[in-house]
Amino acid sequence: MNYFYLLLAFIVGLAITVQAGVNANLRQAMASPILAAAISFGSGFVILVLLFLASGGSTPPAETIRQVSWWKWMGGLMGAVYMITVIVSVTKIGTANLVSLSVAGQLVAALVLDHYGLLGFAHHPANTWRLLGVFLIIAGVLLVVKN
Repeated sequence: MNYFYLLLAFIVGLAITVQAGVNANLRQAMASPILAAAISFGSGFVILVLLFLASGGSTPPAETIRQVSWWKWMGGLMGAVYMITVIVSVTKIGTANLVSLSVAGQLVAALVLDHYGLLGFAHHPANTWRLLGVFLIIAGVLLVVKN
């Protein structure tokens, strides 16, 4: 197990929680959740383009891009829906509720994707330990949401 990547995943989790508050404040300043999400994605886009250029990456030919299945382009749509949902709901339900419910949803989806090896993920069966872990996470979410 590579502990660097485990630590990195934990730190990104911290950042996502802080990002929810930052974007909620941006929403208030802009008076629009959609504009706040667009600004957030826009600044992220600029950073990603700069990193891509700095890395010396090359773009694939247009024909390769045209052959990409339509559903493979949906990640940005899903990200936009997530971002707007976070911006609109975090001030209504609180950060702990938002994050715990989001993590539970992510874990359930991840378990299904891993179990069936969907979307190109390696097959990792939903064994007793994994199912127990999901059950405990959901039980924890219920305790957090109950507050």
